[in-house]
Amino acid sequence: MNLFNKELIEEKKEGKLYTWHKFCRDPLAIFGLITLTFIVVSVMVGAFMYPVPIDKIDFSQVNSLPSLTHPFGTNSLGQDILARVLFGGRISLTIGILAMLVAIFLGTTIGAIAGFYGGIIDSFLMRFTDLFLALPQLPLLLLVVYLFREPIKQIAGPELGIFILVIIVIGGLNWMSVARLVRGNILRLKEMEFVKAAVALGASSHRIILIHLLPNVLSLIIVAATLGVGNAIITESTLSFLGLGFPPDVPTWGQMLFQAKDYLNTSPHTAFFPGLAIFLTVLSINYIGDGLRDAFDPKTDNR
Repeated sequence: MNLFNKELIEEKKEGKLYTWHKFCRDPLAIFGLITLTFIVVSVMVGAFMYPVPIDKIDFSQVNSLPSLTHPFGTNSLGQDILARVLFGGRISLTIGILAMLVAIFLGTTIGAIAGFYGGIIDSFLMRFTDLFLALPQLPLLLLVVYLFREPIKQIAGPELGIFILVIIVIGGLNWMSVARLVRGNILRLKEMEFVKAAVALGASSHRIILIHLLPNVLSLIIVAATLGVGNAIITESTLSFLGLGFPPDVPTWGQMLFQAKDYLNTSPHTAFFPGLAIFLTVLSINYIGDGLRDAFDPKTDNR
């Protein structure tokens, strides 16, 4: 038995190593990984490497072009754009990750329950999912934020309240594709012999779902989670650009684009750098997601 367990562990290690090798053979995925790593490290340590206040107003440097003093230039208040891009990146990335976790949790839970139990539960949950899919997401998103923005500001404050609301709303409106993906794979897996053996041995339903089924759809969840981060960042940027996101003194990338829209003709650099940050982040995340999808896909196995 010990020998069998050792062989099983070695096979799992070999499979993980081969999956990584497949991922590394995708040049776009490696480009995305390097770019995203650079962006994450920059926004995390940028405040220490570039200690310029994000709220320092200098009317003598209004809308200045990029220079040695201000590498990304300044905005309409003379504030340094590079410092604000680095600070806003932490907020945008945090929102993207947390909103993705909310969407993955809801989608995985609903999809696993619907796929495993089937019957009336499956029909109800899938019709509920179809209802959310049929709703126009952007108008609904704007409506929910508009209705609940002021109440949650009074409860948790203007910054933390909007932060919590944006995460919940974005995550709560982007779980449907994950739910359908997980449900489809659970329906396939629960008919296999190892699940029937677990049922015959008296394993409880939640143990079968958590121990036997979800680990086998983990690769799909990882891919969906990766792509979900980019979608959440774009959605937050859209909200901020439309004036329903964070307060003006909180420089998220979307908020910076919103403030720069009136100066596109005279100072395009005020919109170029935060827009470039969004573009590179979402593009690199999508490349990583595509690479993970191909790496986990057994159809591309050429061993």
